[in-house]
Amino acid sequence: MKRRASGILLHVTSLPSRFGIGDMGPEAHHFAEFLARSMQTFWQILPLNPTEGIHSHSPYHTTGAFACNSLIASPELLVDQGLLESQEIASPPEFPANKVDYDAVASFKKPLFLKAFERFRRREPMADYNRFCHESSHWLDSFALFMALKHKFNGEIWSKWPAEFRDRHPDALLKISVELAERIELEKFLQYISYTQWALLKKHCNHRGIQVIGDLPIYVDYDSADVWTHPYLFKLDEQKRPYVVAGVPPDYFSQTGQLWGNPIYRWDVLKGTGYDWWIRRIEHCLKLYDFVRIDHFRGFVAYWEVPVHEKTAVNGRWVEAPALDFFHQLMKKFPYLPIVAEDLGTITADVREVISRFDLPGMKLLMFAFGDDMPSNPYIPHNYEPNYVAYTGTHDNNTVRGWFDTIGPEEKKRLFQYLGREVAADQIHWDLIRLLMMSVASLVIFPMQDILGLGEDARMNLPATRKGNWQWRLAPNMLTENLVESLGEATRTYGRA
Repeated sequence: MKRRASGILLHVTSLPSRFGIGDMGPEAHHFAEFLARSMQTFWQILPLNPTEGIHSHSPYHTTGAFACNSLIASPELLVDQGLLESQEIASPPEFPANKVDYDAVASFKKPLFLKAFERFRRREPMADYNRFCHESSHWLDSFALFMALKHKFNGEIWSKWPAEFRDRHPDALLKISVELAERIELEKFLQYISYTQWALLKKHCNHRGIQVIGDLPIYVDYDSADVWTHPYLFKLDEQKRPYVVAGVPPDYFSQTGQLWGNPIYRWDVLKGTGYDWWIRRIEHCLKLYDFVRIDHFRGFVAYWEVPVHEKTAVNGRWVEAPALDFFHQLMKKFPYLPIVAEDLGTITADVREVISRFDLPGMKLLMFAFGDDMPSNPYIPHNYEPNYVAYTGTHDNNTVRGWFDTIGPEEKKRLFQYLGREVAADQIHWDLIRLLMMSVASLVIFPMQDILGLGEDARMNLPATRKGNWQWRLAPNMLTENLVESLGEATRTYGRA
């Protein structure tokens, strides 16, 4: 990221659509056109992984770290492929206009996917489908079987399955694979159509000069194909249950920290394998995206480990991880490593050393800049360096307008002092956008909600809560010509076009 550029953060689920959830169909391609016309050269999204049944559909919790969320597959593209009839999608239910109802979407889309699958099965064998299954076999076979078993056992967590399946006895898996062959094939088909549609969308973006920044959560869920398939890579007891879990200590977002509950890696075992699982995961992401933001990057250097019986993350401890050795191995495999390090919060010298040694861009959040330490605050624009990605906020923050409406008078006074004038609430988002645009940060990213000046009810996620998150959606009429002109003008003015 050596040249000046800008972009927008908007998850695929937040796109407009007639089908209750943003998808990879026509509206996603239209959004890419909006980005190009408004001079934006980056589109950042949240993780694409499947979320059904996981923590209120958080994209940071998933049943498969390599899999794609089939709920964002486009019915319209399936019509184009001849796998659905146009009349079958002509009259979808009345979904909420401004948020995602995941259960309603699943109830509508799953029968459509079954119809598409039945038509697909009647076709001649497709070379590209067979190639996808072969090239993805290192994760797809186990994921498809895992999901088929989840369906057979009515969503039960894998540690409660019969022992022969929980412990992956080869004979039992071979026998059940024959019994569940049709369901396994359905799961592979869903991954095929999802990744085929994503490849088409990314190609369209790249053709229009837009690079995609994906998002890689550092941890995986316990109830996932990854832990079921590779339990030896995680800190599990004799019953294959976690005895410690991941989180972060008390911070800006929560006085009791965040108890994520994910199992923790056995870095000694990973090191003994040459970090094979992680290298495959990074390689997978680099095929999907142009850049990858690694969420909670500091967990590669030291991680917060909490005993599984704790109710909050307060009583945890920091444990070191082999960051230098890990990234040296990554650099051998990927001499150019297009990674953005999420380094927000309390970052120690050892984390900064790793980021600096491997020349990884870190992150700056403008919303954090106006505390009582303002002149020396690391998030204030005059303290930026070029090798950063600067944001007004992220998916975990309030919107700019929502933040402005809730900060105290002293913080607001410091903000106005920095801007050199007082600003009305309905214009504050443009002033902060311009403030970042003129900074030396090579790349600046704005959540779509901040481009639109939306309030707190449009925020994507409230950390440490599990209800009402990940639901916000963009209305089709929000992408106006005036918005294209305003954003394009600011981008040109500050040399980011």
